[in-house]
Amino acid sequence: MQKLHLVMGGRVADPQGLEFVDLAKMDMVGVYNTYAEAEEAWRARAQGTVDDAEMKYVIVHLHRLLEPDIELNP
Repeated sequence: MQKLHLVMGGRVADPQGLEFVDLAKMDMVGVYNTYAEAEEAWRARAQGTVDDAEMKYVIVHLHRLLEPDIELNP
């Protein structure tokens, strides 16, 4: 099974949470075939916004959403 990972980010209401303020302004970095590739892209974007506490980037495990009954390591 292909493991897909989405890297995305944007401004959040609370730096401790994941409630994104404006979905129209979300930064969709890309979809990656491996977790390592996704982590590299996430790290690059997150480090670029390190001084802005309201900006947050995340990795979404799309393969877990597409086939939730299959348990796989990231």
